[in-house]
Amino acid sequence: MSGTRDGQVSERRELLRALGLGTAAAAAGIGTAEAQRADAVPAKDARKESEAQRLAARYRESDHVKAFYRTNAYES
Repeated sequence: MSGTRDGQVSERRELLRALGLGTAAAAAGIGTAEAQRADAVPAKDARKESEAQRLAARYRESDHVKAFYRTNAYES
């Protein structure tokens, strides 16, 4: 009787161990997939920006940005 119970406990532990290892493997796979994005450009193929592009203003406070600030009380 006790042999059967110990066997069930052992099987349950093996199942839980397998589930834990599977979860860890899945998390590791997600981490590597995140590191290699599809839209990532290798450094040798990346376009270099000119001096004018580097110094150009990139932020524009358009009407929808102003509305966002007004709605969220970011105005002083």
